Amino acid sequence: MSELSERLKIDNTFDPVEPDDQYILQVNALKKYFPVKGGFISHTVGYVKAVDGITFNLRRGACMGLVGESGCGKTTAGRTILRLSGEKTGGQVLFEGREVYDLNAKEMRELRPKMQIIFQDPFSSLSPRMPVSEIIGEAVREHGLVPKNEFNDYIDKIMDECGLQPFHKDRYPHEFSGGQRQRICIARALALNPDFVVCDEPVSALDVSIQAQIINLLKDLQNEHNLTYLFISHDLSVVEHISDTVGVMYLGSLVEYGDTEDIFRNPLHPYTQALFSAIPIPDPTIKMNRIVLEGSIPSPANPPKGCKFHTRCRNCMECCKEVAPEQKEIEPGHFVSCHLYDDVKSLS
Repeated sequence: MSELSERLKIDNTFDPVEPDDQYILQVNALKKYFPVKGGFISHTVGYVKAVDGITFNLRRGACMGLVGESGCGKTTAGRTILRLSGEKTGGQVLFEGREVYDLNAKEMRELRPKMQIIFQDPFSSLSPRMPVSEIIGEAVREHGLVPKNEFNDYIDKIMDECGLQPFHKDRYPHEFSGGQRQRICIARALALNPDFVVCDEPVSALDVSIQAQIINLLKDLQNEHNLTYLFISHDLSVVEHISDTVGVMYLGSLVEYGDTEDIFRNPLHPYTQALFSAIPIPDPTIKMNRIVLEGSIPSPANPPKGCKFHTRCRNCMECCKEVAPEQKEIEPGHFVSCHLYDDVKSLS
């Protein structure tokens, strides 16, 4: 087999998981590759491995934080779970026990209100030609969630829950501040009465004081409506505050996953340790032991052989350069993919 053919080969083998009622979302070996075109006839010469075999489970009413550097595949993972990025390349996405990618158009339309997303940039995700009442109520009317005679009262109720006033209904997005626009985006998602919401860096474009308001709003809505969140962010302090579990992504792979308390108390993967060492400490008398990663992030179109992190890891061994590490459960619910723990017996 030629080098090109070997590179274009996609391994879709994985062990299917059975639906488990204790989880609202089960993601198993999920892959999402984007083809790279080249040549005179624009044929596929490679793949960008944006999401490369991630696995995790999410309980109903919980919040999972997904962290990592820019370009690691966090947003693509969220969109792939919601079936917003075309077909998956491989793996499973079970929502309430059903494979999302096996649903036909009618079944997917019925499921859509239950799976929503809050986008990173509130301005570009809102139509500039629609007033707030239409932005929030468009999908409600499309899916027929409330009777016509109750529509206006329902929109008023949703706006009130998200901190918006009734006189805001006839205004347009450009008339609001960034925090208010994000409240509109939250109201638009909440109006469909979802069970699961992907929060794609919902506070990264906001001032710090406004960030706290939006985070508290999300937590209040979660408690009131029993919402389940996948919270994508690069701000570790925010993730620690809102999340019950945390997954750490690097170059399309999930290198560590576990309860928030366990991850922050005892980060196991060298990449996680480097990320956490960059969290600022609000005490000038304490010296930070910053772990500086050398080199640049490899291309997801041509990731390194073996462990993807070995080119930047200070603990790199020879086996790291050749063999991809398997996910091990080091302590209950705390998983890591690293050869440093090969001698530790996995609990799973």
